[in-house]
Amino acid sequence: MKKENILLILGGVLILILIYSGFITNDRATWIMEVAPVIIALPILVVTYRRFPLTPLLYSLIFVHALILILGGTYTYARVPLGFWMQDLFALARNPYDKIGHFAQGFAPVLIAREILIRCGYLTSRKMAGFLAICVAMAISAWYELVEWWAALALGQGADEFLGTQGDPWDTQSDMFLAFIGASVAILLLSKLHDAQIATSRAPSNSSLNADASRRLA
Repeated sequence: MKKENILLILGGVLILILIYSGFITNDRATWIMEVAPVIIALPILVVTYRRFPLTPLLYSLIFVHALILILGGTYTYARVPLGFWMQDLFALARNPYDKIGHFAQGFAPVLIAREILIRCGYLTSRKMAGFLAICVAMAISAWYELVEWWAALALGQGADEFLGTQGDPWDTQSDMFLAFIGASVAILLLSKLHDAQIATSRAPSNSSLNADASRRLA
């Protein structure tokens, strides 16, 4: 099956799941805030596909990350059934699903940043690309914590479900630490596979950009 067809199927499945989750959620306001990254990312991925198609690895990770976000938005992170199952299995004091979400918040974005840095020619050193990509992932994590803070100031008690602290005074710090762990694990485990896919996708991407430049000069 062609890559384009696979992406169409994944995109269609994701949109259907997103719509369904919007109907069954009990907290529509929290749902909107939690799935907003998915709603924003989908059209961006569609618009940029012709000029800058991402590697198959990234599309797969983005799909999984989107599912994690949608599931968290459907039930709110503190009430996701999978999290309760893990809480019982490991005898945890709280539902850990939000920590899975923050791990993913580092795992997928770090490779997006790495791919942009390498394919656009900003860096040639893979080590420096990995380091700066982790910095970008941590900046995204910090920005998300700021958004949660602003939501708390704006909504007061109404932001409790969005914050999902579950009474943990160190929730912000542990969230960012999990994002750092996720980003680091992704770089350590997937860099070689990512480089192999970048090597096959870079040439067509550059030729497309060169063709556009030639047309402008003509």
